Amino acid sequence: MQKITILLALLFTVTVLSAQPDRWQQRIECTMNIDFDVEKHQFAGTQKIVYYNNSPDELNKVFYHLYFNAFQPGSMMDVQNKMLADADPRVASRISSLSESEIGYLKIKTLKQDGKNTKFEHSGTILEVTLEKPIAPNSSVTFEMEFDGQVPVQIRRSGRNNKEGVDYSMSQWYPKMCEYDYQGWHSNPYVGREFYGIWGDFDVTINIHKDWVVGATGYLQNTGTGPTLRPDVSKLGKVAWRYLAPNVHDFVWGADPDYKVVVQKAKNGPEMHFVYKETADNKEAWAALPDIMDKVFEFASKNYGKYPYDKYSFIQGGDGGMEYPMATLITGERNLGSLVGVSVHELMHSWYQMILGSNEALHAWMDEGFTSHTSAEIMNYLKEQKLLGNMSPVENPHAGSIASYAGFSASGYEEPLSTHADHFSTNGAYGVGAYVKGAVMLTQLEYIMGKPSFDRAFLKYYDTWKFKHPNPNDFIRVMEKESGLELDWYREYWVNSTHTIDYSVNKVEKEGKKEVKIILEKKGRMPMPIDVVVTDKKGKKTTYTIPLRIMRGEKTSDLGDEIKVAEDWPWTNPAYELIIPMKYKRIAKVEIDPSIRMADVKRNNNTWEKKDND
Repeated sequence: MQKITILLALLFTVTVLSAQPDRWQQRIECTMNIDFDVEKHQFAGTQKIVYYNNSPDELNKVFYHLYFNAFQPGSMMDVQNKMLADADPRVASRISSLSESEIGYLKIKTLKQDGKNTKFEHSGTILEVTLEKPIAPNSSVTFEMEFDGQVPVQIRRSGRNNKEGVDYSMSQWYPKMCEYDYQGWHSNPYVGREFYGIWGDFDVTINIHKDWVVGATGYLQNTGTGPTLRPDVSKLGKVAWRYLAPNVHDFVWGADPDYKVVVQKAKNGPEMHFVYKETADNKEAWAALPDIMDKVFEFASKNYGKYPYDKYSFIQGGDGGMEYPMATLITGERNLGSLVGVSVHELMHSWYQMILGSNEALHAWMDEGFTSHTSAEIMNYLKEQKLLGNMSPVENPHAGSIASYAGFSASGYEEPLSTHADHFSTNGAYGVGAYVKGAVMLTQLEYIMGKPSFDRAFLKYYDTWKFKHPNPNDFIRVMEKESGLELDWYREYWVNSTHTIDYSVNKVEKEGKKEVKIILEKKGRMPMPIDVVVTDKKGKKTTYTIPLRIMRGEKTSDLGDEIKVAEDWPWTNPAYELIIPMKYKRIAKVEIDPSIRMADVKRNNNTWEKKDND
């Protein structure tokens, strides 16, 4: 049955790729066999990669990531976390104090290209390979490797013996070939942040002590019987866990002798595996999680695109939450709200990184920001469904992100979203940029385009670019095509600058006998279309939208209220006059963006209210 599933998945992949925009991308077929020693925390591995050079370029070199080498004193990750003013406390100076038996490493013993030895050099967390024979465009080669690894003490995402007692969190654990795309090679050293990978089919066998239970990316091929679904034990006292993972760009696993495995089929989604260490404190939360995540899969697939795989695993491990294809590592000693929150966030990375495989090192906001935005929507939905106890829904689940961004923008530490993830000056600037400003990117697009248009376009983005490597322009072009608006100005301001938005209601006055003049001012450098809601003395509200002239259009529907379209506002003009058909004595209130979807950094000047004696 599993083999049939794999074949169907591969056929699905071919169908999807054939419907995608015409941009080449590399591909691999990766087979690995790992022999793991739980006493020494070491492993020996073999790897075979069939590499398809679908580019128009001849390649004279290739590169591999050796992530575990970051966990050594003096590594770039070690130095980076000593230099940052707000160093990650999970790392700080911990790497410097690792002993030889505690460090991580990946050591390449042999590497052959089509059966012939190649020259290679270990350069920190990158293996530099000089090819004996260049790889021609539109051809394939086979690389065969032997390597040794040691699992570091758990510090960041990966490692052994995490704070909750999980033995092995095996992420970024193998020699992973770097991606080559239309921008060239992406052989970034590992200093602690984001990733980028090649789409491929993985066939991974993990030979480990018979008492250890494994949870991983992919479909287990040699499923045995019993509650843990473990394979049969070999004569050597080890178990061979073999997984196939079609069309993914990474592979993660966790292992512990005390793992409990709960399997539940989502009603309209994949088979969900919950792999965790049950304790008195977390028992109730983990027991409630499967039914809740069933609802999450249903909501996400309906609103953001169908989840394309037949399995997903929630694996206790790591140092918080970290996403991977078909699985996530999450810490599990949490109350229900926290456990659901981390599970939802990491699951949504399946859409915005594992399926829409953007280069998150260059564009972390396309990954973390989009995930944060959709996670907020889902958590609010779960509260509406009374699935999170006494937690109550809110009218706007993104208002907190708007406020957080506005506050940080005044700190002087903000950096453009176009900054490479590894090169932000502070962790704070990276975190607010990638997670918060990235989420606000979508909230404001909904405001600019109108919710119906935004919802259609966001689904179209998924359907257009799944299983590809979309960039910021790819994203904004989908939004433009669906809305009929010109939106390049928005991407350029929001991504490439730190200019802020600030609009104000300066004055409201009579304009003849039957009209009112509302004088608005653009105080911030970044232009935006704005919604102005006028309330009369009887409480009736009328919404006027003022498009930017450079949009070449306007939204026609939004949150259900009727919209009146006003004259365009040229972005160069500091002031604007809105004339409305209402007697001055009838007007009660004028407010810019009461929906709080625009990141106006000074909202105290957004409202005018008539005084009693006026």
